[in-house]
Amino acid sequence: MMRAFDYVSPSTKVEAIHLLETRWGKTEVLAGGTDLVALMKDDVVAPMRLVNIKDIKELKGIVSGREGLGIGALNTLDELADNEELRRNYPALADALVDVASTQIRNVATLGGNLCQRPRCWYFRKGFGLLPKDEAGKDLVSEGENRYHAILGNDGPAKFVSPSTIASALIAYGAKIRIEGSNGHREVPLNEFYRIPKTDIEREYDLRANEIVTEIVIPSAQDVKAAHYEVRQKEAFDWPLAVAAVALKMNGSRVLSARIVMGHVAPVPWRSAEAEQLLAGSIISEETARRAGEAGVKNATPPFAQCL
Repeated sequence: MMRAFDYVSPSTKVEAIHLLETRWGKTEVLAGGTDLVALMKDDVVAPMRLVNIKDIKELKGIVSGREGLGIGALNTLDELADNEELRRNYPALADALVDVASTQIRNVATLGGNLCQRPRCWYFRKGFGLLPKDEAGKDLVSEGENRYHAILGNDGPAKFVSPSTIASALIAYGAKIRIEGSNGHREVPLNEFYRIPKTDIEREYDLRANEIVTEIVIPSAQDVKAAHYEVRQKEAFDWPLAVAAVALKMNGSRVLSARIVMGHVAPVPWRSAEAEQLLAGSIISEETARRAGEAGVKNATPPFAQCL
């Protein structure tokens, strides 16, 4: 049963920010609600106040400019998937938007909400916390069922995988995320927005409790060749087992530079420096692609033997 809470619906960014507390847990931001409402129903989070930002017009819109494409955090995934300019200039992102959810979910889920969704780890969703331990202090993931947990970046206490499929494509395109709070506004490369928490009171991203995501900016992708790939257990909608987004700057058939981002394999969207370095200066071929794939998972470590 969901706990009682206050509900407020501001009409401006300034009003929304003033209604947020400085510590996580007391207030939560409501946009599409596809993730937050489920967490509240399962009593994983129990905010005393919900700040509904859906009526803030400043957080909507798609604007093309010198910096690239600016996308308001409240645009729905369906609006973005249908946007002609986005499909023409950022086809890998458009593919990711179509694959990310069913049509019904895409109609209400927002871009900002998708980027800030919480992990799908079953220990976290059952209320055992972000870094789940038993009463004796033993790590539940290492001692239990961990088939779908991190194979990269898992040498610390965090073993969950970052859940946003869209984040991988956006990072491959070099996107930045804009944030506003009581201390002003800031802009962060999306690749640096995600972080691996060391304690249960931290979040998985660089967002303070009294801040909101306002916009995502994607630089021009001229001369960039990009693609998005997913591996799933079934054809119908399902959470991916793994995602890869690749963006290459080319000079003919030769790679000038590469961004390779893997999703659902680490607590953050995982850029593979090894694969990127291998591709830089190379001629694209099936053999080059195979070697890049091997380099990308070279340091992968299954959580523990129990996953086999």
